[in-house]
Amino acid sequence: MYATLVLNTSVEGAKLPSHPRPTVRRRKVGGELKRLREGAGVTMDQAAERIGGDKSKISRQENGRQGVSKLEVEALLDLYQAKDERLKTALITLAREGRRKSWWAQYSEILPEGFQERISIESDAARIHVFQPLVIPGLLQTVDVAREIIKQSAKLATEEETESYVSVRMGRQEILTRDNAPQYVCILDEGVLRREVGGPRVMAAQLRKLTEMNNPPELTIQVIPFSQGWHAGLEGAFSIHSYPDPMDLDVVSLDYLDGALYLEDDGPVEKYQLAFDQLRASALSSRQSMDLIYGLARDLDRQ
Repeated sequence: MYATLVLNTSVEGAKLPSHPRPTVRRRKVGGELKRLREGAGVTMDQAAERIGGDKSKISRQENGRQGVSKLEVEALLDLYQAKDERLKTALITLAREGRRKSWWAQYSEILPEGFQERISIESDAARIHVFQPLVIPGLLQTVDVAREIIKQSAKLATEEETESYVSVRMGRQEILTRDNAPQYVCILDEGVLRREVGGPRVMAAQLRKLTEMNNPPELTIQVIPFSQGWHAGLEGAFSIHSYPDPMDLDVVSLDYLDGALYLEDDGPVEKYQLAFDQLRASALSSRQSMDLIYGLARDLDRQ
């Protein structure tokens, strides 16, 4: 099983190891270049000579640990005598895009590379499936709920750092309103809706936001009611990120107190996809879920 452990990612500014996981783009480009090199019978030393590097650089590039420039990709594709024009164009485009600065680069001083990669995973996705039994997912949170969660999770953060983390979380939400927004399906356990994060007024506003955001099939929110009893998600939260390009690997993210575990192997990913389907079958319909959420918001308003 291919799995990568990233520690302490429960908050945007938490500390992480100094060796982040390969980015989605780097992994795709590196994997294809390795396949082409081996298919052409070219050694790492020969490839390194073509781009003026060394064997270790080729190894890092193929493992996704180091980026490949557009010129390097073009030189290697020529050396490997790659014939598939569509693949060549895709690799060159990915290499070029991988060097562009993302919107979260302005927060690079407080965001570890590992968490920046986490944002990249969701930013590149064409479809995001989320199950959350504990808290409103970050992409759906109001500013007040986000601030409350971040303040409680990062108690040593300064007020300025806290507001920066809140800005990052709000910036992440823009993927849901952009032109090429991913399809987003979120399954919540009823307990998430009844946990009054920030107090009744703050939580009521959060619940109303959920009803406003719900817009199937582009953005769908469903709730598993307490009456369902046991269900497939009681072991914890998870997210599945899927991508449109066949070169891409789907990524399952498992969150826990000290960090996140990323799974990319077909077997585990398929198990979580099946679990998500089972959870969705156990949930109320989107309309029924909105009725429940609206009713809970109204009850909080009366307090």
